[in-house]
Formats: sequence, C-alpha cells, structure tokens
Amino acid sequence: MERRKIHHTPVELTALGFGAAVIGNLYRTTSAEDASAAVHAAWDAGIRYFDTAPHYGLGLSERRLGAALRERPRDEYVVSSKVGRLLVPNEHPRGVDTEGFVVRDDLRRQWNFSRDGVLRSIESTLERTGLDRLDVVYLHDPDNHWRQAADEAMPALADLRDQGVIGAIGAGMNQSALLTRFLRDTAADLVMLAGRYTLLDQSALDDLLPTAQELGKSVVAVGVFNSGLLSHEWPAEGMKYDYQDAPPELVARARAIADVCTAHGTTLPAAAIAFPATHPSTVNVTLGMRDRDQVTQNVELHGRAVPQALWDDLRGQGLIRPDVPGGSGVQGPPGQ
Repeated sequence: MERRKIHHTPVELTALGFGAAVIGNLYRTTSAEDASAAVHAAWDAGIRYFDTAPHYGLGLSERRLGAALRERPRDEYVVSSKVGRLLVPNEHPRGVDTEGFVVRDDLRRQWNFSRDGVLRSIESTLERTGLDRLDVVYLHDPDNHWRQAADEAMPALADLRDQGVIGAIGAGMNQSALLTRFLRDTAADLVMLAGRYTLLDQSALDDLLPTAQELGKSVVAVGVFNSGLLSHEWPAEGMKYDYQDAPPELVARARAIADVCTAHGTTLPAAAIAFPATHPSTVNVTLGMRDRDQVTQNVELHGRAVPQALWDDLRGQGLIRPDVPGGSGVQGPPGQ
C-alpha cells in the first residue's frame, strides 16, 4: 500500500489507516478474537498505520492493539495514541462505562494536559500496549483546554519529538478552527481531523486546510462517513449524522450524491473514503475496523477507482463546494 510522509518528519503513513476505537468495544462488545483478527487482516492487506487512545474502552483498545502487533517487526508499522485523558481509579463505579464503550468502569477519565500528565499518559500507554515507543502522539479533544494544551502539553510533546523519542506530534478534534490554531501557534506537525472534510461537510476549507497547505503541515482524515450517513450505497432515514439522527435534508443530499456516484461507476462509501485525499495536505484516511469482514470491506472500498470527473459533477450540481480541489483538470494526491 502506498505510503505518504508526514511533512517535515521521518514518519510515513500508509494511505489507509486502522482506527482502533471500535476494538475497544465502541457502542457494542467486540470479542478479543475478532479484534485480533481485524488487526491481522489489516496487516495482510498492507495497512501499517494503527491509531488508538486511552479513551477507547478505558485502555482496552491499546491493550488489544499492542497484543495483536507484538510479533510484528517494530520498524515496519506506525502507531499513534493520544494524551489528555489520564485513566485513574474510579471511586464510584456503576458497572459499565458511560462514554460509549461497553467496558467495566473500574477506571475513569481525568482531563490533564499538563506536562506531567502528558508524560504519565505516554508511560501508561506504553505499558498497556507493550510497545517500546509511540511514533505519533496527538492531543485528544483539547477543545476546552486550549491554554494548558498549547502552553504545557504541546511543548512537552515537542521536547520528546526533538529528542527522537516520538516521530511526529499533533492534535485531534471534531472541529477545524482550534486545529488551525494548533498548526499556526504551536509545534504541531499534523492534525487528525474528524468529520469536517467530507462529502457532506467541507467547512475545513475555511481555515484548516488552507493553513496546512500554507505551512506545509499534514492532515489525517477520520470520521469520513459522518457517523454513518455516507457508509451505505443508498442512505436511508434514521441513519446517523455526527452522532445524531440525520435530518431529512441531509439524507436527501446524500442520496443525490449517491446518484452521481452511480453515474460515474462508483459508490457513495468509496467516494466518501476517496474525497478527503483530494486535498494535497491529506496524507491518510483512517477508518474504524471492528473485525475481519470490516477490514476486507474497507480495503476494497479504498481500492476502488473513483474518477476525477466525479468531483467536477458534484461541484457543478452544487453538491460539494466550488473550491474543493480535484477534478479532470486538477490532479489530487497519488492514488486518487
């Protein structure tokens, strides 16, 4: 699988990444066997970038990912994890986690973007994964913690990067405005952008993507299906958009985009995966993969040819913004 370098760093990511939140029992239980099979299937398909976080299943995702990769040559793959939520003993457990993961809540999350919190978080992640290092570390959802994240957490990560302990550093969020500030005002090499550069939402063109291009910074795109509305060939009422029921007007728009995709010999999910990579700053698209079947499906969708003329037609019909790059006269990144 093609690899793309995080600009100005030694780290290379495969064009498709493995999102490990789901193997931390996101929304429903995933067996240890299915989780391990998903990681191995991703490896067999050529995926070499794996993303996790302490938040995902209160450490379960990190433990499962580390176990599945333990026998693989360490220099052949890239692992990213995140800091900002320390896992501490839960003094008042209720039995099950309340933040979307089907796991016991013997631990709880504690926001902490201090220098000490960053170092403690990384040390704990290395213990859970059994890895000797992390290749990429993101600040995780620092939306309400800008000052501490910018003044303490990011400099701590920059020190580790400059010492060669970490290969690249950044931040990951569901918004583009604050990620733009991280690129402009901190030592971040890249950002993980969730759901703000998709077939249904191109708001990152207002701030983040031009800034990344101007500064030579990189973007990893996640949430490309907008919580599910773009994940099926024919969107239906009741599907989710940004974690809520999709409003009828968005369902209608997604169906209109699906019709154009069909006319170009492709599908809505394939186009949804290909779309973020039309921007030259995007170096990777990472998808959640719960089991072997999901890996097979995602890899097949990623490998489908999506004609450049599709973007021209979507622009022409007003279904995506006119300033979206790519098309018959504009080449996107390699492989698109």
